[in-house]
Amino acid sequence: MAGKPRLHYVNGRGRMESIRWLLAAAGVEFEEEFVETTEDLEKLRSDGVLLFQQVPMVEIDGMKIVQTRAILNYIAEKHNLYGKDLKERTLINMYVEGTTDLMHMIIMLIFQTPEGKAKEIGHIIDKATTRYFPVFEKVLKDHGQDFLVGNQFSWADVHLLEAILMTEELRSDVLAKFPLLQAFKTRISNIPTIKKFLQPGSQRKPPEDDEFGAKVKKIFNL
Repeated sequence: MAGKPRLHYVNGRGRMESIRWLLAAAGVEFEEEFVETTEDLEKLRSDGVLLFQQVPMVEIDGMKIVQTRAILNYIAEKHNLYGKDLKERTLINMYVEGTTDLMHMIIMLIFQTPEGKAKEIGHIIDKATTRYFPVFEKVLKDHGQDFLVGNQFSWADVHLLEAILMTEELRSDVLAKFPLLQAFKTRISNIPTIKKFLQPGSQRKPPEDDEFGAKVKKIFNL
């Protein structure tokens, strides 16, 4: 029997958090080995396990996979969270790309000055409420189904819920004008595997703060 996937990354959200979410949604238990220092990172590099000298890296099914999208694609495909055909996979990819763009702006907040952060949060909220969330509200309205693609739980649903919750951490009422997304959030949050991941004590990471930002800069010599 294959062991649990092992995740190599810093002890925070960053680019690994969506991988944690997807594994949790699939009901897959995983272990984590945290990169705590520059020396930890250099050891992974010198061991030759980081194809492009970068983390995240996930050990799974006898492979050491790098590049976030490759890791997510593999997990989604393996656990039937990637649609039933090419058209559905394309829709999932399209929706995931959109939510990734939004989440990337939030992830990068740790590198902002306090003044820059306040301004950027306003920018993120504006983009979320005028560019990204209206798209998903319309998708749900147009097809009248519980899920984004094929009326079946998929990676796109997991990713959108993650994006919603991250954005709500910046402004709690960000979904005020999106009733279908409010219902979607409640519905997806109550899927048993997701509900478990949202409970205290899970491997979900807390919002990133200035202390974490400083640590990341030190580890990666930024």
